[in-house]
Amino acid sequence: MEPHLAYLDAGSGSLIVQAIVAGTAGVVVAAKMYWRRLTGVFRRKTPAEATTQTTQTTPTATTTPTAATTAPAVEQQQPAAATADKD
Repeated sequence: MEPHLAYLDAGSGSLIVQAIVAGTAGVVVAAKMYWRRLTGVFRRKTPAEATTQTTQTTPTATTTPTAATTAPAVEQQQPAAATADKD
């Protein structure tokens, strides 16, 4: 049986370490997200959170358009001297 002539140089070792660190970080973040989702069902809401949630979900009877939503978009034009080629 012949020996295999394989080696790990600094670039390969660095890539392996980076993959391990990134994989570990990904698992930690995913576990944190799922843990908060799981425990969020059992968490009590503060009175401020309860009122904020109800005001966001209740539709208003009358809505008036604001100036930002009704005003047409105005494009800014550069002066003619700024667009001309200078020699």
